[in-house]
Amino acid sequence: MEENQSKFVVGVLVENKHGVLMRVTSLFARRGFNIDSLTVGETENHARSRITITSTADDATKTQIIRQLCKLQEVVEIDVMPPESTVIRELMLIKLRATGATRGEILDAVNVFRCKVVDFTPDELCIEMTGQSSKIDAFIEFVAPYGIIEMCRTGVVAVERGSGALIEHGRKEGGQ
Repeated sequence: MEENQSKFVVGVLVENKHGVLMRVTSLFARRGFNIDSLTVGETENHARSRITITSTADDATKTQIIRQLCKLQEVVEIDVMPPESTVIRELMLIKLRATGATRGEILDAVNVFRCKVVDFTPDELCIEMTGQSSKIDAFIEFVAPYGIIEMCRTGVVAVERGSGALIEHGRKEGGQ
C-alpha cells in the first residue's frame, strides 16, 4: 500500500435488479480502481440490495469513486463507513489437515480465536470463523503450518454503530 493510501469501506444501497452489480464493478474496472472485497445481498426491502465494497486509495481517488457511484441511476444511497463508528465483520470457512498429533493444537487455536468446528473427519477439520479481517488473517497465519486444504472468505459486511443506518433518504453522498 502506498504511503498516502488507506483502506476504506463503502456501503451502497441499490435497486435490486439484474445487471446492477455488473455496472458497479465495471465502473471500478474502467477507471482502474481495485476492489479489495465485495459483498452483496438483498435487504429487508426486497426492492433493494446492499453492496459493501472495501477498497484502498488516496483521498482524491476515494472521492472520485464515490462521485462515480453516485452517477449510477440504480444507486439509491451511498455511505463511506468510518471504522471507528462501524461494526465490520467477515466470515471464513477453512479446511485444515488434522492428524492425531495436531488435532489438539488446532482445537486449542479454535478456542482461543473463538471459532467453531463445523465438520470433521479423521484427517481434516472444517472451521467457521467470523470477525475482523485482521483476526481472520492472524488465524490463517497461525494454522497455515498445519496445512490448509481449502479456504473461502465472504468479504466484509458492515453496519453503522448506534442508531445510524444506511437507509433510503432520497440522497446520495457526494452531492447528487
